This record gives sequence, C-alpha cells and structure tokens, in this order.
Amino acid sequence: MHALDVLIIGGYLLTLVVIGVGVAGRQKTTDSYFVADRSVPGWAAGLSLVATIITSVTFIAYPGAAYAGDWTLLVPGILFVLVIVSIGPVVVPFFRHVVSMSAFEYFGKRFGPWARMYSAFAFAAGQFAKMGFVFYLLALSVAGFTGWPITALIAGLGGLAIFYTFIGGLKAVIWTDVVQGFMLWVGIAVTIGMLLFSPHAQPGAMLHLIAASHKTRLGSMHFNLAQPTFWTLAIYGLFFYLQKYTADQTVVQRYIAAKSDRQALGGIAMGAWLCLPVWTAFMFIGSLLWAFYKLGGDVLPATITRPDQVFPYFMVTQMPTGVGGIFLAALFGAAMSMLASDLNCLGLILTEDFYSHFFPRHSDEQRLRFGKVSIVLCGALAIAIAMRLSSTHGTALALYYTATAIVAGGLAGLFLLAFLMRRAGRMAAWAGIFANLIFTAYATLTVNGGKILNLGKFNYAWNEYTIGAVGNVLLLITGLLFAAFFPARGGASSRHTLWDWLAENKRSSLHAIQLGDIP
Repeated sequence: MHALDVLIIGGYLLTLVVIGVGVAGRQKTTDSYFVADRSVPGWAAGLSLVATIITSVTFIAYPGAAYAGDWTLLVPGILFVLVIVSIGPVVVPFFRHVVSMSAFEYFGKRFGPWARMYSAFAFAAGQFAKMGFVFYLLALSVAGFTGWPITALIAGLGGLAIFYTFIGGLKAVIWTDVVQGFMLWVGIAVTIGMLLFSPHAQPGAMLHLIAASHKTRLGSMHFNLAQPTFWTLAIYGLFFYLQKYTADQTVVQRYIAAKSDRQALGGIAMGAWLCLPVWTAFMFIGSLLWAFYKLGGDVLPATITRPDQVFPYFMVTQMPTGVGGIFLAALFGAAMSMLASDLNCLGLILTEDFYSHFFPRHSDEQRLRFGKVSIVLCGALAIAIAMRLSSTHGTALALYYTATAIVAGGLAGLFLLAFLMRRAGRMAAWAGIFANLIFTAYATLTVNGGKILNLGKFNYAWNEYTIGAVGNVLLLITGLLFAAFFPARGGASSRHTLWDWLAENKRSSLHAIQLGDIP
C-alpha cells in the first residue's frame, strides 16, 4: 500500500464518521432513530438500497464466479428487477400504511404475536449468516491487497460501522450509503478501464475470446433442477427477491422512511434498476480477467488456487498508485454499509418485535435505549462470527446463494399466505411453518448425495439453491389446505390482505396504482 492509497481510504472512512456525527443528537425518538422520521427523499432511499445489497460478496464473488464459469449466477439479479416491477406498485404502499416500523408487524396482525416473533427470528438468523459471508470476503480481498492482519481489519471496520450506526441511526446509515453508491460506480469504471486499456491488455482479442467461449451465457436452458441451470437460478431468484421485498426489514425500512408513497416506490424501483447494471459490471470484470490471463497479459502464481482470489491479485499487481485506494475504499464502504444497515434493522427488530411484546409498559425513551444497546451487542456478535469463519470450498458466491436459500424461514411463502388468503388463520400459518421447517431440515441434511445424512434414494435430489424455494411453496400449499378446512374466524386477523387493500382503493384506477399515485 502506498501513502496515497492509505490517504484515500482514510479520507473515505473519515467521511462516513463525519456523516454519522453530523446527524447524531437529532435521534430523540425510536421513530427518528429507526425510520428517520419518514423524511428521506426517494432517490436517497434508492441509492441506500443499492449500497445495502451490493456488498463485498459482489466485489469479489461475482468476478470469481464469472472467471470460473459463465454468467449463470447473474440470473437471480434479473429476477430482482422483475419482482419489483411486478409487485412493487402494490406492496410498497401497502406496507407503508399497514405497519409502523417493523415488516414483521404484518405477520403479527394476520397470525398473532408468535408468528411475528418467528418471522423476525428467522430473518435475524439469515442476517447473521450473511454477515459472516460478507466479512469473510472482505478479509479475503483485503489480505490480498495489503497483508494487514485480518482480525484487526474486521474489528476496526466493524467497530467504525457500529459507531456511526449507534450515534446516527437510520439517517446516518442512508446518507453514508449514498456516498458509498457514488464510490461504487467510480470503482467499477476505473476497474473496467484498467482491464481494457492497461499496457498488457488486448481489448479486441479479449472481447472476441469472451464471446467465442460463451463466457457471458446465462447458464444451460435445459430444465434440470438438480444442476445450477438457468431455471434453477431463476426459481431461486424469484423466491429470494420476493422475500426480500416482502419480509426483509432492511428493504421495508426504506419504504417506510421515504417521504411519500410515490417517492418510496420511485426510490425502490430506481434501486432495483441500478443493482442489475452493477452485478452485470462485476460479472463482466470476471470475464475480462479470464480473457486477460488467458491471452498472456500476466501469469497467475501458484498461490492463486481459487477464482475468488484472481480479482484481488489483479488489483495488487496491475493497478497504479491511488487506484487501489479507490477500489479498497469502495470495498470497505460496501461491507460497512451492509453491516450498518443490518445492525440498525436488527436493533429495530429486537426493540419492536420482542422487547415491546415482553415489556409492554415501557416509555419511548426506554425503547430507544434498548435499541441502541442491541445495535452494539449485535455488532459485537457479527464481528465474532466473522473472525471465526473458516475456509470454504467452491466459489464464495455459490456458498452465499446456498446459505440464503436454506436460511430463509419460508417468509416469502408466509407472506403470500397472509397477503392472498383471507381464510388463512393462525392454524394454517403454523401448519405451513412446521412443514417448511421439517422439509428444510431434511433437504439440508440429505442434499448433495447425503454428505451429512445419506438416505440413499430418498436423499434430496435437486440442487441446494432450490431448498428455499421448495420450502416456501410447501409452506404456502400446506397453509392453503389448512385454511380450507380450518378457516380463520374473522375479525382483525382476517383483514390486511390484498383483497382488502384493493377494496379500500377501489376508487383509484390501476394506472394510478402502477404510478404509485395512491391518495
């Protein structure tokens, strides 16, 4: 690391702290601390969504996946845009009017407080799993760049993220995310420019080789759910992003924090449309890296044994002074944005979905204090998990997809049951939840030929990416069957469905709903 690189990184990290300090002291209520007084501009909410979703998984694992194969793992990102275009005009204003702060409040209204706590716990478990992967990749890449101690880096960056999240609340998270969004595009543009126009690059030959080798294809179109084909990844992406837009607190929090329904929908749509070009750009970087080394631009040393290591090695050996600092600043910011966003939402979940239930006689000041303490404790636990994460096998992106497919809790299926089926009550919900849990345990233990538990021909035969999708479908079908025989008795728990929402807005045309122009 050169002095200029260190200065760039230091200046960027200092900017994040200044933003956090700048909004500190204004967060006097839980509403201001966790949803920024519902005053965030739509464009800022959209950029914040991009920075939250684009983590160090994207920086290292996407190029690694494209380097090792093709663009199959981009397929879920395409479904990301399709999901928000399809459901956003209804789901975004629906959540803004039905829940106060927590996405899981909705499940409580439909199926009771224990369903609310189950969904909140399942989401929180998934967030901690994600944190481990993100910090593992951060450690992997930074070690290749700098040789700095991994534990010190994780503790330092994690502590910094905890600090500005603790003092600034969601407002600090969102505005640091905006800064990170701009840094992200600068890093992408500089990297692609270096790959195409560095002294050893052969841009024409590289692009021709990529096309001739079908490195940009989106996977096999053969319908085989036992392999990571286009259809397998499409099914994964459909349910993963359906869950993200309906039962992911980090996303729903941005719906609620926006100034209006129109700005919330516009910001979230903008975020979705910006994420896909970012993912595509990192896949393109991976393909360019493959062509660069294939054409003799340089020779990879024997120590590079994993696809995920190639991009950091290129940055170290090919990037001029200062450029590496820009990339590392963007990488640090991506990891910290994810951590800060997750910490704030975990603090909200523990406060709204658990503390408020078990200690109903509390003041807003007590809730705020509990939320802040929760953020610090969750941050410390996340750092501890990251430090204990051991080496893995296969590309990191594939492992990340596998983990998120399994640690899903069936929340997408639970949302569909609650949102679409007025007859579904508590019995239907819990029947579906238990069916999903039993199936997920079975599939996780017997997948990949029964590496953990071998049941022979009764092993789960499909690819691990499908576990979450099948679990969600099973939850929905089981819930529907129980709803048919044991319908909800009516009352408040049978309201808050799509049909109730459409009835309340029957004077608005479908065109107005699609524009987000809901009175």
